[in-house]
Amino acid sequence: MKRIVFTLVATLIVLGLVACGPQAADTAAVRDTLTIAIGAEPESLDPVKMTSAPAATVGEHVVERLIYMEEDGTLTPMLATSWSANADSTVWTFEIRQGVTFHDGAPLNAEAVRANLARFVDPEVGAAYRFLLGSVQDIQATGEYTLQITLAQPFAPILSHLSHSFIGIVSPNQISDLAADGTFEIPVGTGPYVMERWSRGDSIRMSVNADYWGPIPQIPNLVFNFIPEESARIVALETGEADAIMAVPPQDVARLQQNPDIDVVFQTTVRTIYISFNNIREPFTDQRVRHALNYAIDKQAIVDSIFEGNAFVADAPIVDAVFGHTTVGPYEFNPDRARELLAEAGFPNGFDMVLHHPTGRYPLDATVAQAVQSMLADVGVNATLETREWSAYLQFTSQPPDRAEYDSFMLGWGTVTLDADYGLFALLHTRQWNPNGNNRGFYSNPRVDELLDAARIETNPDRRRTMYHEAVDLIWDDAPWIFLYNAGQINAVRSNVQGLIHHPLENLSAWAASFR
Repeated sequence: MKRIVFTLVATLIVLGLVACGPQAADTAAVRDTLTIAIGAEPESLDPVKMTSAPAATVGEHVVERLIYMEEDGTLTPMLATSWSANADSTVWTFEIRQGVTFHDGAPLNAEAVRANLARFVDPEVGAAYRFLLGSVQDIQATGEYTLQITLAQPFAPILSHLSHSFIGIVSPNQISDLAADGTFEIPVGTGPYVMERWSRGDSIRMSVNADYWGPIPQIPNLVFNFIPEESARIVALETGEADAIMAVPPQDVARLQQNPDIDVVFQTTVRTIYISFNNIREPFTDQRVRHALNYAIDKQAIVDSIFEGNAFVADAPIVDAVFGHTTVGPYEFNPDRARELLAEAGFPNGFDMVLHHPTGRYPLDATVAQAVQSMLADVGVNATLETREWSAYLQFTSQPPDRAEYDSFMLGWGTVTLDADYGLFALLHTRQWNPNGNNRGFYSNPRVDELLDAARIETNPDRRRTMYHEAVDLIWDDAPWIFLYNAGQINAVRSNVQGLIHHPLENLSAWAASFR
């Protein structure tokens, strides 16, 4: 597996790189710990319970998957060394890497992988991302290192989905006696680092896996600190408390660039930031209201003023780097039209609502929420802002329909498989309503469901693309969300650190890092 930084293809354009500053005084001889500060704490590191990019960034250092997606979107071997399918793509055979052991000494083999995948697709386990493997009929270890997955029907994105961090492989000893609803805190994987300690609310500490099957990391210890406040992360970097940070606010870039001990890294992402309505809760059941709130928001002003151009106004529910994207927007900024639609819907004086938003999970998320609040007020909609700690926020927005006590919420979704199935089916198919999936806004359109189902099993790319284009057009017109922007990614690193991978999928990977 290639674990070096690649030049991105045209669909994943690098926004820019700042030249490295002078070498800091620290040297590899005196440094044995790399510290990375991130804005949100993982909700879980049990792969079947993971639901966010912070969990993926931390977890991938400990738990690996069958296939790895490189920075340019290429799929390369990880725990599977090769794969093949039968003529109709319903039986997939994977050769599992030999000579690999889990952190507890258990051997990696086909049976260990089978046990993990069987747990992932077990409906009683309730993995939120179970949809990633399509309609699995059977999973068998047909040899010591040969795994066979049988599908009820073809599933076009199966290989890219198997590169997802949430289909990670942990030691069979860790899951053999777990109840269906059981979980664990410290994962036991095959990765380049071994997880040592999780200090809730503070940090996660790892040490190098000396028996790793690939190149052994040069830095013995790795720490992830959780610092939700952007300003506090900046201070941690400037003082040397952190060696790298994620989600640098654009307004701090110029100052950091003037610091010879800090490098600023710009990178694209595949993430769309949106505000979902509770589509089964009045007044959001009315399409005119949903359209009105889209017209009320000046997305370009948010991109220009808050992100200083380091983002793009959303023109679809998925970004243009994703297979199946088609441009259908954006909704223009037209507050007069918003007021007209609200009046037509019976709200000439607007209405009151609550907008829930995270703080520290996405760059400047609270600032964006405040801007949206102000713009909604201009058309008569009084939006009260409420926030929660990230894990509590995810739990709050994952309630079933009869217990979903929210009007709207801000979230982001990175289509990390680069396939529209992951970006559309997961969030917008009726079968993915909470608590069985990630359709937290309870959107439903029978024709969209039909198209997304058909596209999953269609193996002809052109026909799949046509299906997704129709689905995107319908979703845009239904407006189950306020479509905001496609996020950029700005990280910063002490200049004495090299080899960090700033992945477009929003992972900051440290296994190839070293101190200069």
